[in-house]
Amino acid sequence: MRRQRATIAAVATAQGEGGIAIVRASGKLARHILRSVFRPSIVEAEYESHRMYHGHVVSESGEIVDEVMAVIMIAPNSYTREDVLELHCHGGTACSAAILNRVLQCGAQMAEPGEFTKRAFLNGRIDLSRAEAVMQLIGARGEAARRASLRQLGGGVSSFVDDLSKRLTDVLSTVEAAADFPEEMDEPLVAGAVCEAISEMAAEIEEKLDPRAARILREGASVVIAGRPNVGKSSLLNALVRHERAIVTDIPGTTRDVLTERVEIDGLYVELSDTAGIRETGDKIEILGVRRARGALTRSDVVLLVLDLSEPLTEDDRALLRDADERYILCLNKADLPAKLGESSLPNRERVKLSAKSGAGVRQLTAAIHKKLGPSGEEGLFTAKRHIELAKGAADHLRACERALKDGIAVDQAADDLWLAEKLLSDITGRNATEDVIDAIFRNFCVGK
Repeated sequence: MRRQRATIAAVATAQGEGGIAIVRASGKLARHILRSVFRPSIVEAEYESHRMYHGHVVSESGEIVDEVMAVIMIAPNSYTREDVLELHCHGGTACSAAILNRVLQCGAQMAEPGEFTKRAFLNGRIDLSRAEAVMQLIGARGEAARRASLRQLGGGVSSFVDDLSKRLTDVLSTVEAAADFPEEMDEPLVAGAVCEAISEMAAEIEEKLDPRAARILREGASVVIAGRPNVGKSSLLNALVRHERAIVTDIPGTTRDVLTERVEIDGLYVELSDTAGIRETGDKIEILGVRRARGALTRSDVVLLVLDLSEPLTEDDRALLRDADERYILCLNKADLPAKLGESSLPNRERVKLSAKSGAGVRQLTAAIHKKLGPSGEEGLFTAKRHIELAKGAADHLRACERALKDGIAVDQAADDLWLAEKLLSDITGRNATEDVIDAIFRNFCVGK
């Protein structure tokens, strides 16, 4: 609690050179700090909340530290629901560090990682799931991750969980009433109603759980281009990243290692890897490249298996096709040349005809990649790993209670799983979160946020 009463300060912008840096302070000393360090260009009797003022930060001796814009946000209408001061100075380490030191001289303490957002949570401005969305938004990789983080920040997860918690509380009230007044309530009828309600809730949670899609949103996806030598893998990489990243020649085996580029495909962050041509070879260096290519295949979310439409299938092609599972998209390349590959001999996998050289069909391929990777766009989608684990645990307890009731277990005895499910749901929004859990979450935040 003593720490909570302290005024905290930090540089809120990223380190390094830039046009503007922001030094932020939050707490009861914010207005005192403003009056102590800031000299406005036009002196006013009182600073208005949420209004920018031009002036200079000055040292204790009155020497100018930097030209700044200052804004004070009076509680509770601020990010932390405390008085918040921001000093917008010239970007770069020297200016922001000098101003931060000046603020600390006036009684503020250096903020810990995530402490501003932690105060927003502790002061009731946001719940824990929305607080976590702040950090997800900062670290969002790709447009889809940004949109998902904004949905969570806007209460997508909170609304879904709060609705479930209220319905589960109603069910628990019915269970308690049945236990307290057994002569007035028909237990089989109560058990049937409880079973139906919790089965519906478990199904709703399970529908929102997609750990693979959530991981792809958070971390990005791995898409690997594979195939035998000289089928156009490097040309396809260049076409997808829209510049010549890989060396393209008519000599088989030019690519000897895994070459990775980071791109955004329809809003999804993707690590796109061009691999060495996979074939039987006696070349020691090429063998290493083939080994690394096979390793990349096992770890990938999507495999673009490139086949040459202008040539019949080879034994190397057939060996690769035997491993083609649901992750594979068959890229029938060199569609600008006369076709010699018999498509009827290909396995039943998604396929796209294209010409990496001319770009024909590449847009259709990116759509196919997105289809294999694209997560659900529903607002209630769980994206944070912690939320997924807690929600899955809640659904498992609801299913356990459902099974117990169907096996004839008394309603009050089966209800233990309902209480456990309710606790796990409340942990998502932090309604009953312990201090250790809160500290662990905010420890992963950046300083200044």
